[in-house]
Amino acid sequence: MSTKPTQDFEEAYKLLVKGLTQLDFKDSDVPSELALVGDAFPLAINSQGQVLMAASTYGLGRIVVLGHESCLSEFPSLVENAVNWLRGDGSANLSVAVHQNIKAAADELCQYKFTVKVVGGFRSDLGVGVYVTDAYSVAADQKSLVTFMKSGGGILIGGQAWHWSAKNPGVEPLLNFDGNKVSGVAGIYFTEKFSEMETLSISPEVPYSWMSLKPARDFNDDLNFLLKGVKELDVGSPSTFSEILPHGSLAFPIGTTEDGRPFLAGAYYGLGRVLVISHEGCLSNQNLSTFWSNAIRWLDQGRNGVVGVVEKRAVPVLSKSGFTCEYTDFRKDLSVYMGMAYSGAHAKEIQDFVAEGGGLVIGGHAWYWSYGGENVMTEFPGNKILNKMGLSLLGDTIDGGIYKVPESSQAIVDNYHFRHMLSQFAGHVLEEKALSQHQTESFQKLSSHCANFLQMRAYGCSSYMQVLLALYDIIVKAGVPQVSESNPVKSPKDRLLLFMGSEMYKAFPDPDVLLPHLIKDIPTLPVVNSQRIKINVDTAGGFEWISTGLYLSPGMKTNLTLPAAIVNKGWKIQIGCQTDYLSHQQLIRAQSVHLRVPITSEKMQVQNLWGGLIYLLAPSQTRVTGVEMVVQQAVLAPYYKSGVTTADDWSQRRAAPSPWAELEFDNIILTVPSKAVRDLEQVDELAQVWNNIMKTVAELAATPLKFPRKERIVIDVQISHGWMHAGYPIMGQTSTAYLITNTTKIAGGMWGPIYGLGHNQRRSCWEFPPHTTECTCNLWSVYVHEELLGIKRTEAHSNLTSERRKARMKKYVADGRKLSDWSVWTALETYLQVRHLPDLPPPDHKA
Repeated sequence: MSTKPTQDFEEAYKLLVKGLTQLDFKDSDVPSELALVGDAFPLAINSQGQVLMAASTYGLGRIVVLGHESCLSEFPSLVENAVNWLRGDGSANLSVAVHQNIKAAADELCQYKFTVKVVGGFRSDLGVGVYVTDAYSVAADQKSLVTFMKSGGGILIGGQAWHWSAKNPGVEPLLNFDGNKVSGVAGIYFTEKFSEMETLSISPEVPYSWMSLKPARDFNDDLNFLLKGVKELDVGSPSTFSEILPHGSLAFPIGTTEDGRPFLAGAYYGLGRVLVISHEGCLSNQNLSTFWSNAIRWLDQGRNGVVGVVEKRAVPVLSKSGFTCEYTDFRKDLSVYMGMAYSGAHAKEIQDFVAEGGGLVIGGHAWYWSYGGENVMTEFPGNKILNKMGLSLLGDTIDGGIYKVPESSQAIVDNYHFRHMLSQFAGHVLEEKALSQHQTESFQKLSSHCANFLQMRAYGCSSYMQVLLALYDIIVKAGVPQVSESNPVKSPKDRLLLFMGSEMYKAFPDPDVLLPHLIKDIPTLPVVNSQRIKINVDTAGGFEWISTGLYLSPGMKTNLTLPAAIVNKGWKIQIGCQTDYLSHQQLIRAQSVHLRVPITSEKMQVQNLWGGLIYLLAPSQTRVTGVEMVVQQAVLAPYYKSGVTTADDWSQRRAAPSPWAELEFDNIILTVPSKAVRDLEQVDELAQVWNNIMKTVAELAATPLKFPRKERIVIDVQISHGWMHAGYPIMGQTSTAYLITNTTKIAGGMWGPIYGLGHNQRRSCWEFPPHTTECTCNLWSVYVHEELLGIKRTEAHSNLTSERRKARMKKYVADGRKLSDWSVWTALETYLQVRHLPDLPPPDHKA
């Protein structure tokens, strides 16, 4: 027996098919289609996407499953390879036990180097490294075979379940067919579906088919059982839930919002079952008592065992199910364990507990945890247990409330299922299969779920790689729209392809292979080497972007040498200045074009599909001085910094080849397309204008003239909303670039940029939400125009002419002075009246 961890599934596959070129099933007995979860990987897939042979690992051991017992004698070379792999790495044990019902396989194995024993059943004292059996002779040996495999033994099993299912109508084969009681532990299941017969070519790589992405069953029986007597799921308000992503072939939604986002989901895993509810408060929710009674019975599978509950308040509610419920942490002797998503303790033990037949409930949400900025899919404790089971908690939120249960259980799955929708989209792209209107409307959801799924980065898991390869084929076949102002992306399909391409580039093991399919025309720009960036930071004003004056072209890689003082301290590298996420119906750039990477090492390599300016992101309340970052290769950007860049330096630097430029003044940084500054000669004059503007902004805010964090304005071809919007950074449309970089135009007035700066200066104690949200920020526009630019308010904005102000006040009074009408310009009037208004007579209160 092997005592070493099992090797990577790709290397295992090569050993299992060594020397084989094809498998001829045309004249064979009809095999069962196999369903795979967890660590299982296919060995043979037919043209319909049906898995006919598969392999997996469990504990220290291994298993190979063939879709019919006749394969054990019809494919001797495969069987030889299988036995060699099942023996484990470096094992000297050549003893193989073969069940007497398949003696023909024993005769074949005797021709090789193995010592073969024909036996009437498995015994732990056989002293063999591999046990070969059919799927019909393992019921009595189930537990001992699982123990044998878990401790390092190998099992080769062949059989089919479609004939058994025909003789046992209404009995679910997934957990009741004898063979599945052994193979299912390792994530391979014989199904009731029989396979198409054909000759299969052996692929040099692990085979895959987009058609095998679909869910392995319809789950109607499960949903009918779980929701019996349940008309609605009252999951409480104002609780906030996480969305759940059921992504495994045996995972399914149970409770969903009206638009199909799950907050309650289930799955089969091994011989056990799993439920996830995305708020732990639901474990003790009296309104869900009927559901929990059904759920515990579904999870317990008739054992009538003890239910262990980690939430003490839930015990009285769950005890109404009639089961013995105990307040306890995880124990192996439980029938069902109900735990929390916030602890990853006992993760491997819990996975084994379920694989060997236990029931599991996980309660909790991931959205609050996600605020820390780490990868929810890989780092959230609950997902370290659940991902392998085909379920994941997301950072996306769902509001609590009362959700109706559809009359038809099929409607729950039909509404939306990640694997089903992905296989439908793959068929649409790869084989031009038509999609319904409902399926097209699900594209936005599919794009979000693809992004979440890809973040698992589970390259050692076959089920993850099967999805990754399907997405790769979709992108290569369909291509990614070359989005631009002259070539806007409008259709749901093209928006989905554009998003998929961007997310795939982040996740694909070799992104350079994808690049030609994603961006067709990448300009070649001159580069500079070994650029040193000095880091002097005091982030008392909050987390901060630190400009480097360097740019990466789309797909361009660079190596960074980073100071130890910022490694694993919450710092990040950001590539790209345009951080808005777009959800527009018509796109003129991709939905998301920036990249953020945590700094976890002194040596890092970074690249971004869309390229962009390079930044360091310093966490709040951080002080670092006198250290340097070295950027091995990059493109120079037009970059000016007050007090550092001289006039001579700027005369050369404004011609730098990057398409993006930055102007860093005393209290603000402007990021604009480089063409907006190519002809900017008197940058010092512009710096003085902006220094005066920011001083005036600070005066009205009654804050120190030196901002604790410099404001930023970033220009983009398309932003998330409006012409400009506040934030860090303030975002503006392209036309704004030529306003904020031109002293003459600024002198003529610029309401919008000052409005955005005013938004960032607002204080909650001044506000009467929601009435003043878009009101008080205009005070800065009025003040800067009047006090600095010398422009009267009546000329600064068309809504502040005397005529409009009078009309607005009269209308407000005439309409009954309702608070609901007191917003934006009407509310601004109240604030303006605090000052003497010689240009406006008092309103006629008699009107």
